Amino acid sequence: MTPASAPAVSAAEAGGRVLDHPARDEIRVEGVLHALSDPMRLRIVRELAAAESELTCSCFDLPVSKSTSTHHFRVLRESGIVQQIYRGTAKMNGLRRDDLEALFPGLLDRVLDAANRQVQRIGEDR
Repeated sequence: MTPASAPAVSAAEAGGRVLDHPARDEIRVEGVLHALSDPMRLRIVRELAAAESELTCSCFDLPVSKSTSTHHFRVLRESGIVQQIYRGTAKMNGLRRDDLEALFPGLLDRVLDAANRQVQRIGEDR
């Protein structure tokens, strides 16, 4: 399935690889909160929000193995927080802000604000 707000991308445009995403009506608040409860996943979401554009997985400097990083991105995608689209060989990541705001107004902004204040107070979680 593709997200309700995702631009239509054919398998050919995506290099033949299409990733499954939950539709907007399948996103559940407990899944979103679970995904955001992990420090590495919250760090990814904070970086995506600050960038305000799509980023490749390799843009993130996470202190974890590549397989662990891949796991974190998968959890974020399957929970409905991020959209991942292949562009050539790059996997692009973007926040599903519109979907999250429609379902849970203000939730993402409040979590991001709290996380940013925490980083200012005690530093980045590792």
